Amino acid sequence: MVLLEFSMSPLGKSESVGKYVARSLDIIDKSGVPYRLNPMGTVLEGEWDDVFGVVKQCYERMRKDCKRISCTVKVDYRKGHKGRLQSKVATIEKTLKRAIKQ
Repeated sequence: MVLLEFSMSPLGKSESVGKYVARSLDIIDKSGVPYRLNPMGTVLEGEWDDVFGVVKQCYERMRKDCKRISCTVKVDYRKGHKGRLQSKVATIEKTLKRAIKQ
């Protein structure tokens, strides 16, 4: 199973790129792949081809009206482990013996 964190935004559009990010989030949400949005990107969880397929869909949509795109991707593969979007946070909360802000 893969955790993939990515951030994708157009360059040269304006300071605010929220409408472009929202389009990507619509694709992500409709994909059925588990995800978590954070202020600096989005984390997807699934099989390699599935999560990279979602990133590709976001890229294909953005390139329709953006001449330059910046994208960062970070991947964590761990064989046989599912549900890490929640379990990684739960492990830290258990260690701290309290809930953390999310």
